[in-house]
Amino acid sequence: MTQTFRITLLPGDGIGPEIMAVAVDVMKQVGSQLDLNFEFQEALIGGVAIDETSTPLPEKTLDICRGGDAVLLAAIGGYKWDSLPRHQRPETGLLGLRAGLELFANLRPATILPQLIDASSLKQEVVEGVDIMVVRELTGGIYFGEPKGIFQTETGEKRGVSTMAYKDSEIDRIGRVAFKTAQKRQGRLCSVDKANVLEVSQLWRDRITALADDYPNVELSHLYVDNAAMQLVRWPKQFDTIVTGNLFGDILSDAAAMLTGSIGMLPSASIGADGPGVFEPVHGSAPDIAGQDKANPLAQVLSAAMMLRYGLHQPAAADKIEDAVVKVLDQGYRTGDIMAEGMTAVGCQGMGEALLNALA
Repeated sequence: MTQTFRITLLPGDGIGPEIMAVAVDVMKQVGSQLDLNFEFQEALIGGVAIDETSTPLPEKTLDICRGGDAVLLAAIGGYKWDSLPRHQRPETGLLGLRAGLELFANLRPATILPQLIDASSLKQEVVEGVDIMVVRELTGGIYFGEPKGIFQTETGEKRGVSTMAYKDSEIDRIGRVAFKTAQKRQGRLCSVDKANVLEVSQLWRDRITALADDYPNVELSHLYVDNAAMQLVRWPKQFDTIVTGNLFGDILSDAAAMLTGSIGMLPSASIGADGPGVFEPVHGSAPDIAGQDKANPLAQVLSAAMMLRYGLHQPAAADKIEDAVVKVLDQGYRTGDIMAEGMTAVGCQGMGEALLNALA
């Protein structure tokens, strides 16, 4: 029996429409092979939304996203809109999308593909076999805590204040996402905090530890954030799944991403308690190469695979896409950002054709 899923497409700006087209073609082919039907609907976000509606996130876009099963986002932003006030910039649309869909968990994988291991700045024996998932709390912590601001003191000095705060309910919900994610992987979860000096981290550690009894098949460990950063570059293979707060997760997920050597190959997911999640590549909109058939669509395609696995619970379809990516890399196809000697240079469309052939 055919299963039907409603997917909201947000191509966005720059190279977004090009890489999105490849991902859609790949999903259609996989769907035909596994009796899955995808109903796609496009909507505006980012710079293109500003140009057409004067806002980076039209209410219509949010309504369309809420009505679907998942959201596939490409990229937003560009030089054209950099001078706009903060509340009108494309990035504000992304923050509004996360808030509007109540997305509190960000999943960022960092996987070393054997074909691209030479792209990493670390030694092969250090990064070979690395497969990490960073689960970052997305809507709390120091980025959203109150009070915050820049205030005038009685002595005339300015004082900047940002508050790191978490409630136990916020910790529990991100903790459960992390434990369930670890269950789908190697069954090891490392919680990262700074409980030796921060009261908020003491609460974080207490709550994560209390949740462990509900997940007896997951091995839980703890690290202070400074040690975790050191261990990521010293021995990254020790990690499977990492869960941490907003600030620490922002830093550690980028550090983990660079273990792979190319941020252009990495997908991500932002999910909530229910409703559609948002799945997007980590890289930006690359306006300098937009429309030139130079973009690497693989991170977008892998984001579609994450959507299938974590948003639509279709692991077989996700496996097919991920296997196709490995196959085209094995065949030597490379876009400019991952090009190496002896490989076959292709553009965005050429990589898409290679993926379809691999799936066939």
